[in-house]
Amino acid sequence: MNEHDPIVGRYVYVTCQGKTYRTYYEETGEGIPMVCLHTAGTDGRQYRHQMCDPDISSNFRVIAFDMPWHGKSIPPEGFHLMEDEYKLTTSFYGEFIVAFCRALDLKMPVIMGQSMGGNICLHLALKYENEFSALIALEACDHSPGWWINPLHHPHIHGGEAVATSVFGLMSPESPDEYRWETWWYYAQGGPGIFKGDLYFYSVDSDFRDQVHKISGRLPIYFLTGEYDFACTPEMTERTAEKVKGSECIIFSGGHFPTSEDPAKFKDVIAPVLKKIVQNDPERRSSGRAMSSAPAGSSPAPRAASRRVIEL
Repeated sequence: MNEHDPIVGRYVYVTCQGKTYRTYYEETGEGIPMVCLHTAGTDGRQYRHQMCDPDISSNFRVIAFDMPWHGKSIPPEGFHLMEDEYKLTTSFYGEFIVAFCRALDLKMPVIMGQSMGGNICLHLALKYENEFSALIALEACDHSPGWWINPLHHPHIHGGEAVATSVFGLMSPESPDEYRWETWWYYAQGGPGIFKGDLYFYSVDSDFRDQVHKISGRLPIYFLTGEYDFACTPEMTERTAEKVKGSECIIFSGGHFPTSEDPAKFKDVIAPVLKKIVQNDPERRSSGRAMSSAPAGSSPAPRAASRRVIEL
């Protein structure tokens, strides 16, 4: 008998800043919509383990899409005629996420993003807080200087392999080799110049240091960062969370790609966060699962940021 993952993939046409993008996304599950944002240079496959987890999909409609130029979301028509190189900007990234959610008619979805997908959560909180019910920012901070990777874009260097190998150090040595190499493979398949263009957003255009104190605190924000991440260190995340009203900061033993490099450990870390989100959304929660068994609560009022460390 053949076995199948529960994931289903489709395409949706998303219009953003005057262009229409044929956008690939995968989804599974029922309940609260949760849109997952991949890291720089890769695609939505980073969330395959969470999408195949019935403990998550029984309460959440988990959706992971490939940003334009990434994975199965091909570049826009006429991209070969562009005079400027690809650069992801804060304005486009934020507008595209909102446009994607509206294209799927999602009502107050949760956003979970890691790395650049985590950083954009700060912009979403500042500009689009009424569009979402919660933000989960993995490996995120208000400014990450990033890397200078121009030497990797050289005709004598195989860009995919070089880029993929460059991120190995961001992973925890405690993560299983099987999943570390799976993450490596995602990076090896990125389009030429896409990782570099994403890092423009990550390291240049997403400097929110002078803005995060303006976040109202009405939208729950959860920061989760691994101790082995040197692109976004625990200290950088803690510094950011201290400025964000109503946020929670969780530091755990892991790396920069928690969803794909160590999915079992990530499940232990993310489960309490997802449980809180379910409890605070009683009208849409699913029934019969352990995650939703606790009494429902009300949305928290703005409060001081909290921090906890998880040792696994």
